[in-house]
Amino acid sequence: MAGSLTNYLKETSQEMKRVSWPARGQLWETTVVVVVTVAIITACIFVVDKILDMAVKAIINLG
Repeated sequence: MAGSLTNYLKETSQEMKRVSWPARGQLWETTVVVVVTVAIITACIFVVDKILDMAVKAIINLG
């Protein structure tokens, strides 16, 4: 068990050295894109939720 764990950690360390890490500017740009995208999707879901909420309340009030 300990041998396989040691082997796993060595291989992980070797793979991490081969990773192509993004530059600070590229990381900032992609983070901004993700945050803006999440905000837009959140706003869309909020609007759809409010519309459906009003529709359900209107249907309930009819009965």
